[in-house]
Order: sequence, then C-alpha cells, then structure tokens
Amino acid sequence: MIIFNKSDGFLLMEFHYSPVVKQTFFFFLLNAYSITMIGNIVIIFIISTNKHLHKPMYFFLINLSFLDILFTSTITPKFLSLLANGSRFISYMGCMIQCYSFFFLGATEILILTVMSFDRYMAICHPLRYTAVLSPTLCLYLALGAWACAFLDTIAPTVLVVRLTFCGSNKINHFFCDVDQLLKLACADTEYLNLLDFVVSAVIVFGSLILIIVSYLNIIIAIVKIPSSGGRWKSFATCSSHLLVVFIFYVGTVFMSLRSIKDSYVDFNKLSVVLNTIITPLFNPFIYTLRNDQVKCALKSLWNYGDRYIGN
Repeated sequence: MIIFNKSDGFLLMEFHYSPVVKQTFFFFLLNAYSITMIGNIVIIFIISTNKHLHKPMYFFLINLSFLDILFTSTITPKFLSLLANGSRFISYMGCMIQCYSFFFLGATEILILTVMSFDRYMAICHPLRYTAVLSPTLCLYLALGAWACAFLDTIAPTVLVVRLTFCGSNKINHFFCDVDQLLKLACADTEYLNLLDFVVSAVIVFGSLILIIVSYLNIIIAIVKIPSSGGRWKSFATCSSHLLVVFIFYVGTVFMSLRSIKDSYVDFNKLSVVLNTIITPLFNPFIYTLRNDQVKCALKSLWNYGDRYIGN
C-alpha cells in the first residue's frame, strides 16, 4: 500500500471533451460567474444604501447575496482554471479548505432560507406584530445563529477528514474536492465517516425543509382566509420570490440525494453542484429584482442617479 505525501496534493478529474465544447462551457461559466458577482453585489449595495429597504426581509436577502458570492467562489475560479488551461492540481490544504467551504456555505444557505421562511410567515400570518417581533436585534441573532449552526454542524466531519491518511491514487473524480471522493482515497475504513456525513446532511437539509414546509402551510392557510382575490394574490406575491429560490435550491439537493444510484453517482453529484453553486446564485438576483417592486424602484433610482452623474 502506497501512502502518498500530502505535499503532493490532489489531481482533479480530466475533461475528455473537444476543445470547442470546453471553450463553450468556459465562456458560459465565466459569464455566469461574472453576472452572479455583479448581480449580488448590486443587491447588497442597493439594500445597504436605501433606507426604505432596511427591513427584516432585505437584511436576510443581504445575507443570501453574500452567501451566493462566497458559495460560487469556492468552486468556479478553480473550475474555470481547469477548463481554460487544464490546471488539475490542487494543494492538500486548498482541497481541505474548498471541501469545508462548500459544505459550510451550503448548510448556511439552507438555514438562511429557513429563517427567511419564518420572516415570510410573520409578515403574512402576523402582520401587526411583524416589526415588533422581528426587531433588528432578533434578525441579527437569527442570521448569526444560521452561520454558527452551519459551522458547528460541519466542522466535526471536516476535522475527521483532515486526520485521514490517503493512499494509492491522488486523483479525484470530480471538478472540486468533494468529500465523498476524498473518502474513497482514504486508507482506513470510512464507513463511520459516511454515516456521520449522512446524519449531518439529513439534520440540516430535512430539518430545514420541515420548518419551511410548516411555515408555508401556515402561510397558505392565512392566505386562503383573505376575502378578496386581490388581497390573496398580493400576499402570495410577497413570498413567491423566496419560494422560487427554495424550490431551485432544493432541486439541486434532491439531485445530490440521488448520488447513491448505481452507475449514476458522479453524474448526479456533479449536476447538483453545478445547479446549487452556479445556476442558483446566478438566478437569485434576477428573481428578487424582477419580482420585487421595492427592489426594482431602488434599482431604477440608482440607474437614474448614475445617468445624471455621467451627464454632469
């Protein structure tokens, strides 16, 4: 049994496609990453500088946009390098950081989406108590709690992975340092780590999903009781953006859960990573701007101010 030196690092998978296909995918990925960064930065700037948007919903939206920037940046730059010049090498420390960041930020995003569902529940089911209950202090605690819970939930499996000894091949059959692929390279029996990884994921994913479903069941009940159709539609519109983001994000999570299917594991896993770290962060700014009148008004004001500034 050959134990390879950690200083040798890892090699990510090769892309056995024609140059035209790789170049096309590279430019798509580069444009998606650029739009994601610009879109989320604009949302953070608009909400931070517009006092009319200093509300709980938009505070959590800033967290979501910031998460999207970090989440897509854990995967995309290295992926672009891999497509552009075939740079497959990633250092051991870089691999561990990428592996942990992916699952930590993914868990945080799930928890922030859960907190946002509670925000929508309060806004629709208890509108008179909304601002009193969701005070700036509570909003800050909820956001910090989401980040802290995700950190505590993912740190133990990561510490155990770091302590593993790897032997044989140092090739990872993925375009990033996926924990499941790393465990396949370990010399020791990793069944307990696979079980721990499953339990940690289940607690975050299914626990959050149950809370989101409960929130929206109460929201639906409250909306049905509204006498006018216009009032029902207006109430539903206030949570439609969040509901759409949750749907897109959990579609990727469902794909990842299909990774246990024989002969389809890697394909489903890669598809879920692309969906959650590239496609979802790309769509989020558009979902929240195109479906939110207040954000659109703030965006128009910023655009008009920019035109006047350039004109002068």
